[in-house]
Amino acid sequence: MANVEDFQNKELIAKLPKEGVHCYAGNPGKIMRNRIVSIVFLLVSIALAVLGFINMKNGVMMIALGGAGIVLAICFILVFCQTFLVAKFRVAVDYNEKNIVLRYRYSKILIPFENFDARDGAPDQAEALIDKNFKKGENAYLVLDDVFEDACYQTSIADLESKDDFNKLKADCFAIADAYGARNSKDKVKFYYEKNLDEKADGEEADIDKIIEEARNEEKSDKKEDSEE
Repeated sequence: MANVEDFQNKELIAKLPKEGVHCYAGNPGKIMRNRIVSIVFLLVSIALAVLGFINMKNGVMMIALGGAGIVLAICFILVFCQTFLVAKFRVAVDYNEKNIVLRYRYSKILIPFENFDARDGAPDQAEALIDKNFKKGENAYLVLDDVFEDACYQTSIADLESKDDFNKLKADCFAIADAYGARNSKDKVKFYYEKNLDEKADGEEADIDKIIEEARNEEKSDKKEDSEE
């Protein structure tokens, strides 16, 4: 694997903040909606659990209903608690430890600056449908990528507290990606379209080599015929 420092721009790195953590919280409206929905379904789950265990003498189905109610109740409690974590930050830029930090459920995903790339994203089909029918304002997407891992992550204006926060995060991420240059590594995980471009380039090189080889063979053949004459 190539040395990651080979792709770094020391001048741009020097312009980045030397310390501090920039935290970008989740969308308050989405957080509140998730809390309300999780509380409603939590109450329904508790009701199912109580109903099932009160009538457990009536058969296995009631016991199963009670058990399912408990499992669902636990899930919705976890969803409710998770909203408080997202309220603190959904994405953070840690200049102290040189990491992009993503909040995913109850875990944190760390992407080192030297592995990081950022680029404009695009909605998938479900997100595009939601944007078209339910979003009042413009939405934009930002891809946060560890270039040496298969998975990459995406956030949007709708995920964060405000459009200003999104623009600040985008500026931070683009500056880091440009400074550390991980996208230029030949060892990065390539997307399908990059692989197709490489295969096409290899095919074109092979065609050129084939044409050159055929020309050389023809030239040799002509010289042989001239010598025989």
